[in-house]
Amino acid sequence: MPSPPPQQPALPILEHEDEIMETVEANPVVVVIGETGSGKSTQLSQILHRRGYTCRGAIAVTQPRRVAAVSVSRRVAQELSVPLGDEVGYAIRFEDRTSEKTCIKYLTDGVLLRESLSDPELKQYSVIILDEAHERSLNTDILLGLMKRLIMNRASDLKVLITSATLDGLKVSKFFSGCPVLNIPGTLFPVEKFYSTERPTNYIESSLRTAIDIHVKESPGDVLIFMTGKDDIDKMVAKLEERIKNLEEGSCMDALVLPLHGSLPPEQQVRVFAPAPPNCRRFIVSTNVAETSLTVDGVVFVIDCGYVKQRQYNPSSGMYSLDVVQISRVQADQRAGRAGRTRPGKCYRLYPMSIYQNEFLEATIPEIQRSSLAGSVLYLKSLDLPDINILKFDFLDPPSRESLEDALRQLYLIDAIDENGRITDVGRIMAELPLEPSLSRTLIEANELGCLSQALTVAAVLSAEITFRPIRSKVMEGKRKRQGLPDGSGWGDHIQLLQIFESWNQTGYDPGWCSDHELQVRGMKFSKDVRNQLSQIIQKIAKGPTDVQVRRGQKSDLDYRKLRRALCVGYGNQLAERMLHHNGYHTVGYRVQLMQVHPSSVLGGDEYGQLPVYVVYHELINTTRPFMRNVCAVEQSWVEPILKKLERLDIHKLSGRSSASKDPEYLEDEQVSAPKKATDAQQSEVDCKIQAARERYLARKGKK
Repeated sequence: MPSPPPQQPALPILEHEDEIMETVEANPVVVVIGETGSGKSTQLSQILHRRGYTCRGAIAVTQPRRVAAVSVSRRVAQELSVPLGDEVGYAIRFEDRTSEKTCIKYLTDGVLLRESLSDPELKQYSVIILDEAHERSLNTDILLGLMKRLIMNRASDLKVLITSATLDGLKVSKFFSGCPVLNIPGTLFPVEKFYSTERPTNYIESSLRTAIDIHVKESPGDVLIFMTGKDDIDKMVAKLEERIKNLEEGSCMDALVLPLHGSLPPEQQVRVFAPAPPNCRRFIVSTNVAETSLTVDGVVFVIDCGYVKQRQYNPSSGMYSLDVVQISRVQADQRAGRAGRTRPGKCYRLYPMSIYQNEFLEATIPEIQRSSLAGSVLYLKSLDLPDINILKFDFLDPPSRESLEDALRQLYLIDAIDENGRITDVGRIMAELPLEPSLSRTLIEANELGCLSQALTVAAVLSAEITFRPIRSKVMEGKRKRQGLPDGSGWGDHIQLLQIFESWNQTGYDPGWCSDHELQVRGMKFSKDVRNQLSQIIQKIAKGPTDVQVRRGQKSDLDYRKLRRALCVGYGNQLAERMLHHNGYHTVGYRVQLMQVHPSSVLGGDEYGQLPVYVVYHELINTTRPFMRNVCAVEQSWVEPILKKLERLDIHKLSGRSSASKDPEYLEDEQVSAPKKATDAQQSEVDCKIQAARERYLARKGKK
């Protein structure tokens, strides 16, 4: 275990302990706005613990990010001088470091949602703290709605605290019927802000130049550099280390360059929180996880590129885009504030002041308004609360009706809800699995077909997001092919992922095999752990016998056929049909659009080079063009039940309304969207032409 943190001056929140406790004791819900450096994430749980709240139940503290749940719990355990996992612990997806002794539990908001399935009133907790609520994660927004219900319905003295650095306290107070809002000042020193005269054409190179200037010219102090994601961080770390190495010896102090992002293993995350060695400046290159979720002591200089990577979902096309977008003014202010924790600092903004003032949004768009809601709607349905109307659930900021209806449609096509919108027995089992709905449904069908072991492997590898290490030369690309990495037998990427994992299994899970085949060792190990966790969960909830062991030896075409059929059922909402005369596809059931199979796919064609007529995909992503990622071939006979369900799909019934009696709000929405009808008619004509062409093609194929 890392050594205890050095003694810090008293944090501001401790000076307000009596005020906080008086307010908490008098009110079921309290909003605490704690500025950067106030100590809200680490101290609030300890204050409640000292005041006896853990005698009535544990204190749950939710975090939107796994890395924050782990690091903050580790810090609190150190401050209380207890082993992590005893009195203080954490629970994140696929990892639980708690015990019967645990009375302060840090957990992701998704884990708390899952716990509420088995214990809707969350009776084990006396206090629930929703921390970093300003990030407005999808799960936190759902929790806000559930906490509002729980406070009204739970017949006990549950306390709920919503904490944030920047949240609109009055808005949340109004949502919770006028609950009190406490403002706790931070310990920020003044931060001098420097703006660029114009936007740089390459923010990585601009950040690099700024970092070297600081290192050569400025006094000691660590540098925090904000990048958009892991790829940018890896590039920045490599380039910065190279530039520092080439500086004239003795011209400046030593330097240590450290990455910080959610994919880092825990032992590397810990390095970021250790103090810098003597006469050494640390450069921490981080995603936006360091804006508010984590505090890195010793930072005096901040470099803000002004961008963040954001996933956005389009419910009309079923497509995600992963976009680099401008941050909000709230985010920019949070980033700057990181430079003023220990002494006066400096923030270098790689954008003009006019962009900050005129182009940046005031606050980030909540995740609930830019995500697929299928998993969230399934969760709400599984609560089986008769007074919950999915389309009118009490959200702090409601998602669009289109997004909610898209979620209902997705769930209907994979049998999680029936034609009247009621959750099915299959849907209840799906809700208990910590997976996205398509993978949960695949596992259930695989158990019926006798290929659960293989499906578990595919689900685990996809959940671990296994990727090849980037190939930097044609020589390495040829080497990878010569080394005989499995190719999916022509059926596609899901089969390849299964073959890769089973090949690794045959080596006794040798890390060297991963390195030889340019696979990320840590990702492969994580997929093995995830598979073990999923195996244990599904054996508890599945009906009938299950076979979860990884089988050694060659798989037959029959094994792969069973797995592909299970995938077809699980991905019933993620189906695509090849368009005639070329190898492009259109998505079935969504707005017609031309899709390409991602270049990394191993999906094979027939002797004429034609790809399969029908495929399922794990994800649609819009990068340089619309792509299907992780694609698998399926057969027409398996697809026909899905096409029939699409024909009789009635979104009004799924939403709990009859087709004949639409509610006034819905009629109003239709009137607003009336100008679209001409476009819809044109779209319908395209659909008919595609259907007619498909029937002619299949008729010709049947005569051969």
